[in-house]
Amino acid sequence: MNKIVKIALGAAVILSLGATVASADAAKGQKLYSKKLKKACGMNGAKFAAKHTQDEWTAIEESGKMADEIKSICPKVKAKALKSKYLKDYYDFAHDFASDSGNVPSC
Repeated sequence: MNKIVKIALGAAVILSLGATVASADAAKGQKLYSKKLKKACGMNGAKFAAKHTQDEWTAIEESGKMADEIKSICPKVKAKALKSKYLKDYYDFAHDFASDSGNVPSC
């Protein structure tokens, strides 16, 4: 019985850590924006995220057009800054600081 409890707790810990690591993060998206997009966009993060409302950013993300939208807002952005591994973080950043969110990023 004791062995089963240890295995169950171990599995729960592993699953919770895996879910946390795999999730995107608005703070990470903000850092990525500052590092990879800010210069190419020619605007700060607040202006970039305010291009759309939260619902509009969600619709863009759900339709799989996040990279296309970033490219239309920032035509000078390089393809390597739009890798698929960054897109979820960019979305979280843009969604959290959208024009109707009331939040203002520090970048």
